[in-house]
Amino acid sequence: MRIPQRPLAIGLVTLAFSALILARAQAGDRHFFSPVADPLVKEECGGCHLAFPPSMLPARSWQRMMGELDNHFGDNASLDPATAEKIRSYLVANAGDAAGQRYSSKLLKGVVAGAAPQRITQLPKWVSEHRKVPEWEWRHKDVRSKANCVACHTAAEQGYYEE
Repeated sequence: MRIPQRPLAIGLVTLAFSALILARAQAGDRHFFSPVADPLVKEECGGCHLAFPPSMLPARSWQRMMGELDNHFGDNASLDPATAEKIRSYLVANAGDAAGQRYSSKLLKGVVAGAAPQRITQLPKWVSEHRKVPEWEWRHKDVRSKANCVACHTAAEQGYYEE
């Protein structure tokens, strides 16, 4: 009896891909941060920049940021109060200091207690991880900003920030 080749090949590819994803998740990838899962946050935040995983900052940072949307890194990102509250609630509930955030403590290491940092790129661990990147690379036409994670971390939108 002959086994059809196409379904078998598709099945093997699917199995291999699943095993790769599972292995990566089980390995405890220290550069994984759960990507934004909320469609409203993806739309509103991701419309201008990468919708950064909320686990990259503590809750107090998101509280402050959402309270200062009229001056969001030099831009007016104001939202209607109901939308802003929904986004704030999501960010705070999934912040790096919220229960269950597996890898955030490493990124938030060195942040002064009670501080509300606004830039992920100024966190001590981020600075340490990127210290060897030459200044000219940040100015490259495909990068232009330290906040443009996807320029170097091509799987950032899926939560992976490895090189």
